[in-house]
Amino acid sequence: MDGYALRSADVPAAGTVLVVSQRIPAGVVGSALRAGTAARIFTGAQVPQGADVVVMQEECEARGDTVAVNTVPTAGQWVRRRGEDVMQGDVVLTVGTRLTPQALGLAAAVGAAELSVMRRPRVALFSTGDELVMPGEPLRPGAIFNSNRFTLRALIQAMGCDCTDLGIVPDRLDATRAALRRAAAGHDLIVTSGGVSVGEEDHLRPAVQAEGRIDLWQVAIKPGKPLAFGEVNRGDGTAAFIIGLPGNPVSSFVTFLLLVRPVLLRLLGAPDGTSNLTPPATPMRADFDWPRADKRREFLRARRNPQGGLDLFPNQSSGVLTSAVWADGLIDNPPDQAIRAGDVVAFIPFSELLS
Repeated sequence: MDGYALRSADVPAAGTVLVVSQRIPAGVVGSALRAGTAARIFTGAQVPQGADVVVMQEECEARGDTVAVNTVPTAGQWVRRRGEDVMQGDVVLTVGTRLTPQALGLAAAVGAAELSVMRRPRVALFSTGDELVMPGEPLRPGAIFNSNRFTLRALIQAMGCDCTDLGIVPDRLDATRAALRRAAAGHDLIVTSGGVSVGEEDHLRPAVQAEGRIDLWQVAIKPGKPLAFGEVNRGDGTAAFIIGLPGNPVSSFVTFLLLVRPVLLRLLGAPDGTSNLTPPATPMRADFDWPRADKRREFLRARRNPQGGLDLFPNQSSGVLTSAVWADGLIDNPPDQAIRAGDVVAFIPFSELLS
Protein backbone atom coordinates (compact mmCIF):
# COMPACT_ATOMS: atom_id res chain seq x y z
CA MET A 1 0.00 0.00 0.00
CA ASP A 2 1.29 3.45 -0.82
CA GLY A 3 1.59 5.34 2.47
CA TYR A 4 3.80 5.52 5.55
CA ALA A 5 5.51 2.74 7.49
CA LEU A 6 5.70 3.40 11.22
CA ARG A 7 5.42 2.00 14.71
CA SER A 8 1.79 1.76 15.79
CA ALA A 9 2.85 2.67 19.35
CA ASP A 10 4.08 6.05 18.04
CA VAL A 11 0.52 7.08 17.02
CA PRO A 12 -1.61 7.01 20.18
CA ALA A 13 -4.16 9.43 18.70
CA ALA A 14 -5.39 10.64 15.36
CA GLY A 15 -3.47 13.68 14.15
CA THR A 16 -0.11 12.61 15.57
CA VAL A 17 2.73 14.22 13.60
CA LEU A 18 5.89 12.21 12.81
CA VAL A 19 9.12 13.14 11.08
CA VAL A 20 9.56 11.41 7.71
CA SER A 21 13.02 9.91 8.04
CA GLN A 22 13.38 8.04 4.74
CA ARG A 23 11.77 7.18 1.41
CA ILE A 24 11.45 3.51 0.35
CA PRO A 25 10.28 2.74 -3.20
CA ALA A 26 9.73 -0.84 -4.38
CA GLY A 27 13.02 -2.70 -4.82
CA VAL A 28 14.87 -0.63 -2.21
CA VAL A 29 15.68 -1.89 1.29
CA GLY A 30 15.35 0.89 3.82
CA SER A 31 17.29 1.36 7.03
CA ALA A 32 15.95 0.44 10.46
CA LEU A 33 13.16 2.84 11.45
CA ARG A 34 13.99 5.20 14.30
CA ALA A 35 11.41 5.55 17.03
CA GLY A 36 9.05 8.50 16.55
CA THR A 37 9.58 8.64 12.77
CA ALA A 38 7.80 7.37 9.68
CA ALA A 39 9.07 6.10 6.33
CA ARG A 40 7.41 7.13 3.09
CA ILE A 41 6.78 3.75 1.46
CA PHE A 42 5.29 2.48 -1.79
CA THR A 43 3.42 -0.64 -2.83
CA GLY A 44 5.74 -3.64 -3.08
CA ALA A 45 8.52 -2.18 -0.95
CA GLN A 46 10.03 -4.09 1.98
CA VAL A 47 8.82 -2.77 5.32
CA PRO A 48 11.81 -1.43 7.28
CA GLN A 49 12.96 -3.10 10.47
CA GLY A 50 11.13 -1.65 13.46
CA ALA A 51 7.93 -0.72 11.64
CA ASP A 52 4.84 -2.81 12.33
CA VAL A 53 2.18 -1.04 10.28
CA VAL A 54 1.63 0.88 7.04
CA VAL A 55 -0.92 3.67 7.01
CA MET A 56 -2.30 4.42 3.55
CA GLN A 57 -1.54 7.85 2.18
CA GLU A 58 -5.25 8.73 2.01
CA GLU A 59 -5.30 8.67 5.82
CA CYS A 60 -2.23 10.89 6.15
CA GLU A 61 -1.38 14.54 5.46
CA ALA A 62 2.13 15.37 4.24
CA ARG A 63 3.59 18.53 5.78
CA GLY A 64 7.06 19.09 4.37
CA ASP A 65 9.43 16.75 6.21
CA THR A 66 6.66 15.55 8.53
CA VAL A 67 3.39 13.70 8.19
CA ALA A 68 0.18 13.92 10.18
CA VAL A 69 -1.37 10.48 10.70
CA ASN A 70 -5.13 11.06 10.81
CA THR A 71 -6.12 7.63 12.13
CA VAL A 72 -5.06 5.34 14.96
CA PRO A 73 -3.43 2.38 13.19
CA THR A 74 -3.62 -1.27 14.17
CA ALA A 75 -0.38 -3.23 14.16
CA GLY A 76 -0.01 -5.39 11.05
CA GLN A 77 -2.41 -3.56 8.75
CA TRP A 78 -1.31 -3.26 5.11
CA VAL A 79 1.75 -5.39 5.81
CA ARG A 80 2.31 -8.71 4.05
CA ARG A 81 4.32 -10.91 6.36
CA ARG A 82 7.04 -13.27 5.18
CA GLY A 83 5.70 -16.78 4.72
CA GLU A 84 2.01 -15.86 4.54
CA ASP A 85 1.95 -17.42 1.04
CA VAL A 86 4.64 -20.12 1.19
CA MET A 87 6.66 -21.17 4.22
CA GLN A 88 10.17 -22.55 3.98
CA GLY A 89 9.94 -26.30 3.41
CA ASP A 90 6.40 -26.20 1.98
CA VAL A 91 5.53 -28.30 -1.06
CA VAL A 92 4.45 -25.72 -3.61
CA LEU A 93 3.22 -27.92 -6.48
CA THR A 94 2.48 -31.57 -5.78
CA VAL A 95 3.09 -34.37 -8.27
CA GLY A 96 0.22 -34.53 -10.73
CA THR A 97 -0.69 -30.84 -10.53
CA ARG A 98 -1.66 -29.53 -13.93
CA LEU A 99 0.49 -26.57 -14.93
CA THR A 100 -2.27 -24.01 -15.27
CA PRO A 101 -1.36 -20.33 -15.76
CA GLN A 102 -1.63 -19.76 -12.01
CA ALA A 103 0.54 -22.80 -11.26
CA LEU A 104 3.22 -21.51 -13.60
CA GLY A 105 3.01 -18.16 -11.86
CA LEU A 106 3.43 -19.80 -8.46
CA ALA A 107 6.49 -21.71 -9.66
CA ALA A 108 8.00 -18.46 -10.87
CA ALA A 109 7.07 -16.73 -7.60
CA VAL A 110 9.31 -19.10 -5.64
CA GLY A 111 12.13 -18.78 -8.16
CA ALA A 112 11.78 -22.19 -9.82
CA ALA A 113 13.35 -21.76 -13.26
CA GLU A 114 12.75 -25.37 -14.29
CA LEU A 115 10.18 -28.02 -13.37
CA SER A 116 10.15 -31.78 -13.78
CA VAL A 117 7.06 -32.66 -15.81
CA MET A 118 5.38 -35.68 -17.33
CA ARG A 119 5.78 -36.28 -21.04
CA ARG A 120 2.68 -35.47 -23.07
CA PRO A 121 0.77 -38.70 -23.70
CA ARG A 122 0.76 -39.75 -27.34
CA VAL A 123 -2.70 -40.72 -28.52
CA ALA A 124 -3.62 -42.36 -31.81
CA LEU A 125 -7.14 -41.73 -33.09
CA PHE A 126 -9.15 -43.36 -35.85
CA SER A 127 -12.77 -43.90 -36.86
CA THR A 128 -14.24 -47.03 -38.37
CA GLY A 129 -17.08 -47.18 -40.86
CA ASP A 130 -17.65 -47.43 -44.61
CA GLU A 131 -20.46 -44.92 -44.24
CA LEU A 132 -18.14 -42.09 -43.12
CA VAL A 133 -17.12 -39.20 -45.35
CA MET A 134 -15.22 -36.05 -44.48
CA PRO A 135 -16.85 -32.62 -44.34
CA GLY A 136 -16.37 -30.99 -47.72
CA GLU A 137 -16.72 -34.25 -49.60
CA PRO A 138 -19.95 -35.12 -51.48
CA LEU A 139 -22.45 -36.79 -49.16
CA ARG A 140 -23.36 -39.89 -51.13
CA PRO A 141 -26.55 -41.83 -50.36
CA GLY A 142 -26.25 -43.76 -47.11
CA ALA A 143 -23.23 -41.78 -45.92
CA ILE A 144 -22.77 -39.49 -42.91
CA PHE A 145 -20.14 -36.88 -42.13
CA ASN A 146 -17.42 -37.97 -39.69
CA SER A 147 -18.13 -35.65 -36.76
CA ASN A 148 -16.45 -37.87 -34.14
CA ARG A 149 -13.06 -37.33 -35.71
CA PHE A 150 -13.21 -33.62 -34.92
CA THR A 151 -14.89 -33.90 -31.52
CA LEU A 152 -12.48 -36.51 -30.19
CA ARG A 153 -9.36 -34.94 -31.64
CA ALA A 154 -10.28 -31.59 -30.07
CA LEU A 155 -10.94 -33.25 -26.70
CA ILE A 156 -7.60 -35.06 -26.79
CA GLN A 157 -5.67 -31.94 -27.71
CA ALA A 158 -7.51 -29.83 -25.13
CA MET A 159 -6.16 -32.14 -22.43
CA GLY A 160 -2.60 -31.39 -23.50
CA CYS A 161 -1.96 -34.66 -25.32
CA ASP A 162 -0.30 -35.19 -28.69
CA CYS A 163 -2.81 -36.66 -31.13
CA THR A 164 -2.03 -38.63 -34.29
CA ASP A 165 -5.12 -38.71 -36.50
CA LEU A 166 -5.12 -41.92 -38.54
CA GLY A 167 -8.34 -41.07 -40.35
CA ILE A 168 -11.08 -43.49 -41.35
CA VAL A 169 -10.60 -47.28 -41.35
CA PRO A 170 -12.82 -49.44 -43.58
CA ASP A 171 -15.20 -52.00 -42.08
CA ARG A 172 -12.88 -54.96 -42.59
CA LEU A 173 -11.14 -57.11 -40.03
CA ASP A 174 -7.79 -57.02 -41.81
CA ALA A 175 -7.91 -53.23 -42.18
CA THR A 176 -8.83 -52.81 -38.50
CA ARG A 177 -5.99 -55.08 -37.35
CA ALA A 178 -3.52 -53.20 -39.54
CA ALA A 179 -4.73 -49.87 -38.13
CA LEU A 180 -4.30 -51.15 -34.57
CA ARG A 181 -0.72 -52.26 -35.24
CA ARG A 182 0.10 -48.91 -36.79
CA ALA A 183 -1.56 -47.04 -33.91
CA ALA A 184 0.18 -49.05 -31.19
CA ALA A 185 3.62 -48.15 -32.50
CA GLY A 186 4.81 -45.03 -30.71
CA HIS A 187 1.55 -44.27 -28.88
CA ASP A 188 0.45 -44.66 -25.27
CA LEU A 189 -3.27 -44.86 -25.96
CA ILE A 190 -5.45 -45.68 -28.96
CA VAL A 191 -8.90 -44.10 -29.12
CA THR A 192 -11.36 -45.33 -31.73
CA SER A 193 -15.01 -44.63 -32.52
CA GLY A 194 -17.43 -47.07 -34.08
CA GLY A 195 -17.27 -50.80 -34.69
CA VAL A 196 -17.60 -51.79 -31.02
CA SER A 197 -21.08 -53.30 -31.10
CA VAL A 198 -21.96 -56.91 -31.91
CA GLY A 199 -22.95 -56.68 -35.56
CA GLU A 200 -21.29 -58.58 -38.40
CA GLU A 201 -19.62 -55.34 -39.55
CA ASP A 202 -18.26 -54.48 -36.08
CA HIS A 203 -14.65 -55.66 -36.24
CA LEU A 204 -12.94 -53.84 -33.39
CA ARG A 205 -13.42 -56.50 -30.71
CA PRO A 206 -12.06 -59.43 -32.73
CA ALA A 207 -9.28 -57.21 -34.07
CA VAL A 208 -8.16 -56.22 -30.56
CA GLN A 209 -8.39 -59.83 -29.38
CA ALA A 210 -6.16 -60.85 -32.28
CA GLU A 211 -3.63 -58.06 -31.67
CA GLY A 212 -3.78 -57.94 -27.87
CA ARG A 213 -6.52 -58.44 -25.33
CA ILE A 214 -9.91 -57.09 -24.21
CA ASP A 215 -10.21 -56.32 -20.48
CA LEU A 216 -13.64 -54.66 -20.49
CA TRP A 217 -16.57 -55.01 -22.86
CA GLN A 218 -19.71 -52.86 -22.54
CA VAL A 219 -20.75 -50.59 -19.67
CA ALA A 220 -24.23 -50.17 -18.20
CA ILE A 221 -24.62 -46.48 -19.02
CA LYS A 222 -26.78 -44.54 -21.46
CA PRO A 223 -25.58 -43.22 -23.80
CA GLY A 224 -22.50 -45.36 -24.32
CA LYS A 225 -23.14 -49.04 -23.69
CA PRO A 226 -20.81 -50.35 -26.46
CA LEU A 227 -17.30 -49.70 -25.17
CA ALA A 228 -14.06 -51.67 -25.19
CA PHE A 229 -10.94 -51.32 -23.07
CA GLY A 230 -7.80 -53.38 -23.45
CA GLU A 231 -4.29 -53.44 -24.85
CA VAL A 232 -2.74 -53.78 -28.29
CA ASN A 233 0.66 -55.44 -28.43
CA ARG A 234 3.72 -53.80 -29.92
CA GLY A 235 6.53 -55.66 -31.62
CA ASP A 236 8.91 -55.04 -28.72
CA GLY A 237 6.81 -56.88 -26.14
CA THR A 238 5.14 -53.78 -24.70
CA ALA A 239 1.56 -52.69 -25.32
CA ALA A 240 -0.57 -49.60 -25.89
CA PHE A 241 -3.88 -49.10 -24.13
CA ILE A 242 -6.97 -48.99 -26.34
CA ILE A 243 -10.42 -47.54 -25.64
CA GLY A 244 -13.02 -48.23 -28.30
CA LEU A 245 -15.87 -45.73 -28.12
CA PRO A 246 -19.34 -46.01 -29.63
CA GLY A 247 -20.01 -44.52 -33.04
CA ASN A 248 -23.01 -42.41 -32.11
CA PRO A 249 -21.68 -38.86 -31.66
CA VAL A 250 -23.22 -38.11 -28.25
CA SER A 251 -22.19 -41.55 -26.98
CA SER A 252 -18.58 -41.03 -28.02
CA PHE A 253 -18.56 -37.52 -26.51
CA VAL A 254 -20.03 -38.61 -23.16
CA THR A 255 -17.92 -41.76 -22.82
CA PHE A 256 -14.78 -39.76 -23.58
CA LEU A 257 -15.57 -37.36 -20.74
CA LEU A 258 -16.47 -40.11 -18.29
CA LEU A 259 -14.03 -42.88 -19.20
CA VAL A 260 -11.23 -41.69 -21.50
CA ARG A 261 -10.53 -38.46 -19.61
CA PRO A 262 -9.56 -40.24 -16.34
CA VAL A 263 -7.16 -42.51 -18.26
CA LEU A 264 -5.49 -39.52 -19.90
CA LEU A 265 -5.26 -37.72 -16.56
CA ARG A 266 -3.43 -40.73 -15.11
CA LEU A 267 -1.09 -40.75 -18.11
CA LEU A 268 -0.55 -37.04 -17.49
CA GLY A 269 0.58 -37.83 -13.93
CA ALA A 270 -2.53 -37.29 -11.83
CA PRO A 271 -2.35 -39.53 -8.74
CA ASP A 272 -4.97 -42.22 -8.37
CA GLY A 273 -7.95 -41.15 -6.30
CA THR A 274 -7.62 -37.41 -6.95
CA SER A 275 -10.96 -35.62 -7.23
CA ASN A 276 -10.35 -34.34 -10.75
CA LEU A 277 -10.42 -37.90 -12.12
CA THR A 278 -14.15 -38.01 -11.39
CA PRO A 279 -15.44 -34.52 -10.56
CA PRO A 280 -18.08 -34.44 -7.80
CA ALA A 281 -21.63 -33.76 -8.88
CA THR A 282 -23.56 -30.70 -7.68
CA PRO A 283 -27.09 -31.18 -6.26
CA MET A 284 -29.51 -29.09 -8.32
CA ARG A 285 -33.25 -28.80 -8.81
CA ALA A 286 -34.80 -30.40 -11.89
CA ASP A 287 -37.28 -28.11 -13.62
CA PHE A 288 -38.61 -30.87 -15.86
CA ASP A 289 -40.20 -34.29 -15.83
CA TRP A 290 -38.34 -37.41 -16.98
CA PRO A 291 -40.80 -40.28 -16.55
CA ARG A 292 -38.93 -42.75 -18.79
CA ALA A 293 -36.65 -44.42 -16.26
CA ASP A 294 -34.01 -46.66 -17.83
CA LYS A 295 -32.42 -49.77 -16.36
CA ARG A 296 -29.01 -48.28 -17.12
CA ARG A 297 -27.33 -45.32 -15.45
CA GLU A 298 -28.20 -42.30 -17.59
CA PHE A 299 -26.23 -39.16 -18.36
CA LEU A 300 -28.76 -36.58 -19.51
CA ARG A 301 -27.80 -33.38 -21.30
CA ALA A 302 -29.09 -30.41 -19.31
CA ARG A 303 -28.54 -26.69 -18.89
CA ARG A 304 -28.75 -24.37 -15.90
CA ASN A 305 -31.52 -21.79 -16.11
CA PRO A 306 -31.85 -18.29 -14.61
CA GLN A 307 -34.16 -19.62 -11.89
CA GLY A 308 -31.38 -21.75 -10.42
CA GLY A 309 -32.67 -25.06 -11.75
CA LEU A 310 -31.97 -27.34 -14.68
CA ASP A 311 -33.67 -27.59 -18.05
CA LEU A 312 -33.47 -30.78 -20.08
CA PHE A 313 -32.78 -30.95 -23.80
CA PRO A 314 -35.99 -32.39 -25.27
CA ASN A 315 -34.33 -35.05 -27.43
CA GLN A 316 -31.87 -37.25 -25.53
CA SER A 317 -31.05 -39.52 -28.49
CA SER A 318 -27.40 -40.53 -28.75
CA GLY A 319 -27.32 -39.24 -32.31
CA VAL A 320 -28.47 -35.70 -31.47
CA LEU A 321 -25.18 -33.82 -31.15
CA THR A 322 -27.01 -30.50 -30.80
CA SER A 323 -27.89 -31.62 -27.26
CA ALA A 324 -24.20 -31.57 -26.30
CA VAL A 325 -23.77 -28.06 -27.73
CA TRP A 326 -26.93 -26.72 -26.09
CA ALA A 327 -26.20 -28.25 -22.69
CA ASP A 328 -23.64 -27.06 -20.14
CA GLY A 329 -23.43 -30.32 -18.24
CA LEU A 330 -24.70 -33.83 -17.55
CA ILE A 331 -27.25 -35.12 -15.07
CA ASP A 332 -25.97 -38.35 -13.51
CA ASN A 333 -29.23 -40.26 -13.11
CA PRO A 334 -29.21 -43.66 -11.32
CA PRO A 335 -30.75 -46.75 -12.94
CA ASP A 336 -34.56 -47.07 -12.80
CA GLN A 337 -34.84 -43.48 -11.55
CA ALA A 338 -37.65 -41.32 -12.93
CA ILE A 339 -37.38 -37.56 -12.39
CA ARG A 340 -40.18 -35.18 -11.50
CA ALA A 341 -40.00 -31.40 -11.54
CA GLY A 342 -38.68 -30.25 -8.17
CA ASP A 343 -36.54 -33.33 -7.55
CA VAL A 344 -32.89 -32.83 -6.64
CA VAL A 345 -30.54 -34.40 -9.18
CA ALA A 346 -26.76 -34.77 -9.50
CA PHE A 347 -25.34 -32.34 -12.07
CA ILE A 348 -21.78 -32.42 -13.45
CA PRO A 349 -20.89 -29.21 -15.33
CA PHE A 350 -18.96 -29.54 -18.56
CA SER A 351 -16.54 -27.01 -17.09
CA GLU A 352 -15.43 -29.75 -14.66
CA LEU A 353 -15.19 -32.40 -17.37
CA LEU A 354 -13.47 -30.32 -20.04
CA SER A 355 -10.56 -29.16 -17.87
